[in-house]
Amino acid sequence: MLSRKLATVAVLLTLGGCGTEADQTDEVEKVQSAVVSPDVKPNGRGIGIHQQWEKTAGKRPGGGNGISYHGGPLMLGTPNVYYIWYGNWSTSSGADATAILTDLASNIGGSPYYNINTTYTDGASAAITNAVHFAGSALDNYSGGTSLSDAAIFGVVKAAIGSGQLPSDANGIYFVLTSADVTAASGFCTKYCGWHTHGAFNGVDIKYSFVGNAGADAMASVLAHELEEATSDPDLNAWFDNRGYENADKCAWSFGTTYAVANGSLANMKLGTRDYLIQRNWVNAAGGYCALSY
Repeated sequence: MLSRKLATVAVLLTLGGCGTEADQTDEVEKVQSAVVSPDVKPNGRGIGIHQQWEKTAGKRPGGGNGISYHGGPLMLGTPNVYYIWYGNWSTSSGADATAILTDLASNIGGSPYYNINTTYTDGASAAITNAVHFAGSALDNYSGGTSLSDAAIFGVVKAAIGSGQLPSDANGIYFVLTSADVTAASGFCTKYCGWHTHGAFNGVDIKYSFVGNAGADAMASVLAHELEEATSDPDLNAWFDNRGYENADKCAWSFGTTYAVANGSLANMKLGTRDYLIQRNWVNAAGGYCALSY
């Protein structure tokens, strides 16, 4: 059930947001006494924060495939994906979206597509696993209104954990998925349609993502994008290139070979029983390239 709206959405999603001047100053101060590289730090939104990035001896084992390792942790083993359905999902289109996106999280692990992420390793050469577990979902009935600040989005995640709807899971990725009447105040569909980051809550490093509602089919591609980056660069200090682009950023809105499905829409892969149009991801091998499988 793919729409033809993706081309319009793609134009919007190529835009990215930079960090504030204060963010940049703080980061530069951290590396005054360090050896530095020209790499810029990612902000989880498809573009780097324009600053110097610390290059510590022994922290950069990779870098010959157009993307480099910066020493931070990866999400190894099987990450747990949690959805927080924010807003109103009781409409027929909302019900379709919940089914499509739940199927995506339930079937992307073990696929030739997600296997691309196994080309990313940490400093001990431990690779990301081709596995993803959909671990559950929660509902949030507009607790922060219909225009969410970045802080409010993390607040939605913390509320779902604090209320016991979802567990506190350092190996989890929490996706805040918003209904069509909800926007994000920092630039939804003008600067981004999705992003990922992390934050501390009750002593746990919580990885989370915002995916706004640009239609269920577009959300599927954005969700896959953020999942790939959250596992290969969960704390924004592991795998990215010298522009601050993470692995999925390097192939954003590049779909490769497509085929037509029964309703005339285009798809490029089947996950479970559904056809999806999902952007390609960056293979960290053979010099680096965008692909739909590995």
